[in-house]
Amino acid sequence: MDRRRILIVDDELPRARALEGMLAELGHEVAAIASSGAEAIALVDEATPQLVLLDVALSGDVDAVKTVEEIRRRRPVAVLFTAAADEGAALARVGGTESHEVLTVPCTARELRLTVELALCRHEAARQLPDLEERFFAVSIDLVCCLDFNGYFKRLNPAWERTLGLTRQELMSRPFIEFVHPDDRERTLNQNREVRGGGQALGFENRYLCKDGSYRWLLWNAAPDADGRVIFAVARDITARKQAEEDRERLVRELRAALDEVRTLREILPICSYCKKIRDDENYWQSVEGYISSHTNTRFSHGICPACYAREIEPQLGERE
Repeated sequence: MDRRRILIVDDELPRARALEGMLAELGHEVAAIASSGAEAIALVDEATPQLVLLDVALSGDVDAVKTVEEIRRRRPVAVLFTAAADEGAALARVGGTESHEVLTVPCTARELRLTVELALCRHEAARQLPDLEERFFAVSIDLVCCLDFNGYFKRLNPAWERTLGLTRQELMSRPFIEFVHPDDRERTLNQNREVRGGGQALGFENRYLCKDGSYRWLLWNAAPDADGRVIFAVARDITARKQAEEDRERLVRELRAALDEVRTLREILPICSYCKKIRDDENYWQSVEGYISSHTNTRFSHGICPACYAREIEPQLGERE
């Protein structure tokens, strides 16, 4: 392990000296030994430690918890509490601090080495986590946001600006609902109310205003943080998908309309205005009887209607007489 600068805070000097000797054997440097919390706070800027070994049952006006809080205001250091086996009550008081690795003393050199390494590794991981979260937030291609229960955005990632063209300052300056398409606002408010009440938004879709006045479709997943009174949400731009769906539906409508038109045309029979023959599908002209006979099972029996009898037959009979 790399050589580290360590500040020991312990009101029992013999125990502090024993720890100092063991740390030196492990290759570390003890920057200073403080016998109280107040002394440790005064020394921390000068000693510039990377790790603080702190007696969990520290006496004096400044206890272990207050000492850790004040030291961390001044420097981002790892903290390792030391405690005797019978100091359970003191351990309970530090249970809510950010780092609470505990070394039971007296201890062996191996126990000291492993616990120091664990405290340093845990501190380093905790220190890097915000940077990792910030980088993830910045490079995400999806729209990530934190929405206050009061209806205003608290935080937005750069993807919002790339997608909508509006700056994050513009988006955070007005209630979020003002950027939602008027036709989508009622159901968006209902969904927001449900999430604030402890529910989740899964696959919720609505439209958001762009800088140029157009709207883009967003697909949402969101969950609440009741204690922080905020909603954490991720949205994906699905405008292209929605446009493809609309194009497909339009094409289906056009095909159906064309099919209906074909069906209508097939119901129209082209008939000669003079001889009354009908044109079939192969462009041949047939008599009415021939066309119907070839397209149906109908058979004809011929007769003379009264009008034709009066117009055609009676004049012929009169001529013969």
